[in-house]
Amino acid sequence: MPYIIAEPCVDVKDKACIEECPVDCIYEGGRMLYIQPDECVDCGACEPVCPVEAIFYEDDTPDQWSGYINANVDFFNELGSPGGATKVGAVDFDPDFIKALPPMAEE
Repeated sequence: MPYIIAEPCVDVKDKACIEECPVDCIYEGGRMLYIQPDECVDCGACEPVCPVEAIFYEDDTPDQWSGYINANVDFFNELGSPGGATKVGAVDFDPDFIKALPPMAEE
């Protein structure tokens, strides 16, 4: 898995990364965004545009957010690799790890 999205995205879902992604591999879940690892071309275009700094190269993911590596994989267990987030649209699903988190967005 090249890039992953971590905790700062939960309940924020800014979507600047979606607009920047040249291969449409960033999918919208219920509480956060997820990068489809098989569709990502490892270009890194999404990382610098994320306003909450939630995107990391997998090997550079901070230890406190290492669970998000599996969460990004788990999101696609049923969805698979549809070949583009645009045609799928928002999916009302998050892995149990994400569902169990307390609300994160600032009011």
